[in-house]
Amino acid sequence: MRLIAVLDQVEMRVERLRKDTVRIEEEKDSLLSTLDSIKHSELLLDISECDKDDITRYADRILSRAMTVEVTVRTDRDHQQEEALYQVNMYIDQLVMSVHNDAVSAHSRCQTYMNACTSQPDPNAGTDKNFETAILGCTLDDQKRVKKRLQGLLDYIAKLNVTTCS
Repeated sequence: MRLIAVLDQVEMRVERLRKDTVRIEEEKDSLLSTLDSIKHSELLLDISECDKDDITRYADRILSRAMTVEVTVRTDRDHQQEEALYQVNMYIDQLVMSVHNDAVSAHSRCQTYMNACTSQPDPNAGTDKNFETAILGCTLDDQKRVKKRLQGLLDYIAKLNVTTCS
């Protein structure tokens, strides 16, 4: 039974590795979001063209370096789960593309998506039923990842709204 104990230890280490890797994925996403915020910041309007170019080049260089890092945790999914995740990603991609056009409505829509992911929804925002149907078809790991992604997007949009209103 010593082999079972060794396998138990290895399994715990694999789960810790998966968890650490997910944390690193999230850190990369956060860094990319910060770089995007800097590149689209209204603070750039208040500085000289020369300084703006320097900042943009510096941010682009960091972005290029960050994009060389590839970290993934693969989740096993059946065909229906793959399709559900594809739909969820389509909804989120459309949301991301709308952020710079209308950050206020993007924030509202993001909140309705977030409400679909939580057992304690924000009573001031509705729930997007189509998104809810799609997210419920995903694996639990995917649901957790999408919820974290949406929270990061909500935070990012809130920063944009603060910057825009200042």
